[in-house]
Amino acid sequence: MRIQVKRTGGFAGIPRRAEVDTADRSDAAEWHDLAHRALAEAETTPSPGVPDGFHYTLTVDDTTTHCTDPHLSPSQRELISRVLKEGA
Repeated sequence: MRIQVKRTGGFAGIPRRAEVDTADRSDAAEWHDLAHRALAEAETTPSPGVPDGFHYTLTVDDTTTHCTDPHLSPSQRELISRVLKEGA
């Protein structure tokens, strides 16, 4: 499974991207569960967010969704944090 995060917005407006491929990870099942929960909790329409807030594009394999701070679910927040921390 490929999990990609693109973050835009924020005060400085500097975009950031990261990706994690779970194919060779020993904790792949944990990543898969978290990714599926994050996608399931996505709203059907992107929320407008707040001024200087972050907008995230989450792509899990061929499924893409959008979410914004401060309207992230706990699963979305955890997935985004982990991908941005561990992804290349």
